[in-house]
Amino acid sequence: MLSTTFRSLTVRNYRIFATGQLVKLVGVWMMFTAQDWLVLDLSGNSPGALGTVTALQFLPVLLLTLYSGRLADRYDKRKLLVAANAVFAVTAIVFALLVASGAVVLWHVYLFAVLLGIANAVETPVRQAFVSELVELPLLPNALALSAATFNCARIGGPALAGVALAVFNTGPVFLIATVLAIAPVFSYLRMRPEELYRAGAAAKKGARVLDGLQYVRRRPDLMLPICLMAAVGMIGFNFPVTLAALAKINFHAGPSSFGLLTTTLAVGALGGALAGSARRARPGVYLVIGAALAFAVLEFAVGFAPNFLVAMLLLLPTGFFSIYLAQAANHRVQMGVDAEYRGRVMSLYVLVFLGTTPIGASVTGWWGERFGVPASIWCAGLVCFVAALAALIWQLRVSGDRIVVRWSGRPRVELVRRARDEVPAEDVPVVTVIDESPVGAVAGAGVPATDEATKPRADRADRAAVRTAHAAETGADRIAGPIPAPRADRDGLAVDRAEPDADLGQSEGAALSSAR
Repeated sequence: MLSTTFRSLTVRNYRIFATGQLVKLVGVWMMFTAQDWLVLDLSGNSPGALGTVTALQFLPVLLLTLYSGRLADRYDKRKLLVAANAVFAVTAIVFALLVASGAVVLWHVYLFAVLLGIANAVETPVRQAFVSELVELPLLPNALALSAATFNCARIGGPALAGVALAVFNTGPVFLIATVLAIAPVFSYLRMRPEELYRAGAAAKKGARVLDGLQYVRRRPDLMLPICLMAAVGMIGFNFPVTLAALAKINFHAGPSSFGLLTTTLAVGALGGALAGSARRARPGVYLVIGAALAFAVLEFAVGFAPNFLVAMLLLLPTGFFSIYLAQAANHRVQMGVDAEYRGRVMSLYVLVFLGTTPIGASVTGWWGERFGVPASIWCAGLVCFVAALAALIWQLRVSGDRIVVRWSGRPRVELVRRARDEVPAEDVPVVTVIDESPVGAVAGAGVPATDEATKPRADRADRAAVRTAHAAETGADRIAGPIPAPRADRDGLAVDRAEPDADLGQSEGAALSSAR
């Protein structure tokens, strides 16, 4: 079990990457926790001020992320990450010195929120795309899951450490400690061995345009659905940095250490969600993503009606689980379904809709909480996410011809019934454009084309297995006997039926839908 869960850590470059990220993120979460408390102190307990800080922090993501994805597809990702993390660390140090001096006022916090957001706007999409260069494709789901687990380990440790430090000291020392930790990724990226990275061919990076990436996603309905769903959930549902601090201090009259407990409980659940997906070896199915979204929405709705601190803390545990299980499944579905030469731009679009919409959602959440109360802002967010997930489910059922059946005989259950293979019209099949005239293998050593005869049998077996899985997903069958049919062309001459391994179908998706109910 442990060898399966942590198998990506056997890769040296990924191990260095994960360590640096863990150290930095512990510091970042300490800083964010102390910053939330500082804003409430400076603003007189204003949820609107918290919403403004969060909005300003993610505004650069909204404005710069797509351009950052273009940079990721054209230039060395490792060097970009060194530069972005160095800028973040220097900015954080200046901010910490200002807070420690006692001269900080609210507009200073607003200013540094923007500056730190600019560094993050460049770093986040590049880092998302860079993970695929650290490990081979079969290890990518595990690597992405462990990255999410690393993030949530930091979410557990960071706020907990910040809560203790805030109770013992004041905000100044917390910021100083956080900035020291934030420098770690600069050294971890420099220690990596570039010749061991798994890179696509350099020719694929030339002439990369943002518009080409957007058009590519528009032609891929299997990418459009998770991206659009996460746009709604990311904008409205994932605003816990705004709501939890206000809920703890205003509604439950808790101190900083108790606020850290709420954030830590949410992060413990999120860590469980990340580890639950670490054994995934293939692309998640669309119904798994939708089912996780429905479950998260119902739980967030319930948190808004929590009568006291203890009940809220208990509800945040499964809410955190499904929040990351959803985000991770959507991320895997997008990242594992995209051609390598478009990965930077597609992942920048994903980051844009998931994080870049935060300025809108945080502002609305802060305004709503100030006007109608913090609990109302939480349960309303859950309701919006539920409607978005339900709309995604209805759209997917309509275009695929699948249907959901409720069985009342014996034990009541919900089942997904797929349309028979010969009933699926050609236009319902996702289209994948084949760009390269000759395949380029993602192999260690600066993207040299895969010509080694020893690698061909393994690659052929992987491709054939992936195609089998894709056909099984379309037909609802567990197995496909006989030879794999050659890719056919759609009316525009584009190759379809390319490998799109949909995993976790059947019972997994049914379980997710049942839990959502």
